Amino acid sequence: MKNTKWIKFVIIIGVIAILLVILGVKAKKVYDGFMDEYKGTESHAGTDVVVEIPQGASAKSVAAILHDAGLIDYEYAFVLRIKESEYRGRLQPGTFTLNTGMNTMEMIEILCYVEPVKTVLSTLTIPEGYSIEQIAAKCESEGICSAEDFIAEIESGRHTVPFSDQIPEEDGRKYDLQGFLFPATYDIFEDTTAASLVDAMIAKFEEVYTGEYQARAAELGYSDYEVLIMASIVEREAKLADERPVIAGVIYNRLEIDMPLQMCPTVLYPLTEGRYDVTEVTYADLEIESPYNTYKYPGLPVGPICNPGQASLEAVLYPDDNNYLYYHTSDAGDGSHIFTETYEEHLDTQ
Repeated sequence: MKNTKWIKFVIIIGVIAILLVILGVKAKKVYDGFMDEYKGTESHAGTDVVVEIPQGASAKSVAAILHDAGLIDYEYAFVLRIKESEYRGRLQPGTFTLNTGMNTMEMIEILCYVEPVKTVLSTLTIPEGYSIEQIAAKCESEGICSAEDFIAEIESGRHTVPFSDQIPEEDGRKYDLQGFLFPATYDIFEDTTAASLVDAMIAKFEEVYTGEYQARAAELGYSDYEVLIMASIVEREAKLADERPVIAGVIYNRLEIDMPLQMCPTVLYPLTEGRYDVTEVTYADLEIESPYNTYKYPGLPVGPICNPGQASLEAVLYPDDNNYLYYHTSDAGDGSHIFTETYEEHLDTQ
């Protein structure tokens, strides 16, 4: 009987010892894993995982995101490591691609990366009403890129513009990007290229042409692209700020009665190949064969004839309510116009 009890005791002790060994092995494994994520520097091949870090996320919440994504096993090890490092408080929001084979410090370096501040070398100012051709020439004259490179970028098809679905598939349009390169002052950096400059100009246009503008265009019964075309005409026609909405009113009045627009800038654009280096239009010029020529073809031209500024866009969206159908340059010498309602008045005031 005593032998049986002794055997049972030995067995129990053996089982306990085995359990202790197993637990010890597991504890060591946990400890080693924790320390590896806390201090480890080795990395290995793994799988890429994309994580989204929200604005203002704490180290603890980021650790939870990484754990849920299968990138770490020990959240507290990650929290400790970042708190004890130079990256404390520098976690960035955004979308990041990490890898399951990275050590936690490699992950931290990616998650805490801040784009270095770039030095502004110069600025490029694009005046209202400049065409793509004029912008290209200015880029070359200021040493940013060659005119040829800029035009090649415009024609590359790599850039998308707002409401591109509204641009009709018509023959004769020179550039689909004409009108969308917003006139403004742009910072030039060491890594500025024709491509990055075009992107910046389109982004500025999108910033200015808001949902309010789109709603107003729809209220007027015109597409956003048609508004852009009209604004480009106003930009080239108006010399005085207070005349912009008046000229816009004339454009609407003529369109409503199917009267040819007969706006000289729509002749100058194809005549000068976008350079606008000619100011006078002859009667012979009015016959130039071009879908931009509103003396020869009714309605709006095939596309914008320049890149209008915000004032001209707003003039078209909020035009002056008038009955004018005609106007011509006054003798004041300030670029002002004389507006009339009838052709007879138009002739009498010349």
